[in-house]
Amino acid sequence: MKYTLFDEFITLQALLKELGIIQSGGAIKAFLKEYDVLFNGEKEERRGKKIRLGDIIDIPSKGITITLQKPSEEERKVHLEEVAEKNRVATLVKKLNQSHKKQSSSPTKKTKLSKNKQAVEKRPVRFPGT
Repeated sequence: MKYTLFDEFITLQALLKELGIIQSGGAIKAFLKEYDVLFNGEKEERRGKKIRLGDIIDIPSKGITITLQKPSEEERKVHLEEVAEKNRVATLVKKLNQSHKKQSSSPTKKTKLSKNKQAVEKRPVRFPGT
């Protein structure tokens, strides 16, 4: 199995999760206890082991061999476009959330309490079905 690495490195835990070998990040501890995982031919038990281009991960009992490879120029271009779009959407959502927060903080009924306490917003009590 080949894995295209777009960053400088990926951790063992993230790699196994991304490839669907483990279901969640928390499952890595049990997985490493149950199965032998070889990093470039040597047994590896650290879930945070940094894996770089050219490294080989082997899980003999499952018959899985993972080789990390460099992306082609077209793959890199597509990846950069996807990252840029993801960042654009995240920025847009952040702006929308901020503007919504400003609009929803408009004043409602306020009552005055004692001199030492600030005004507290009171909203009508809502009952289900009304």
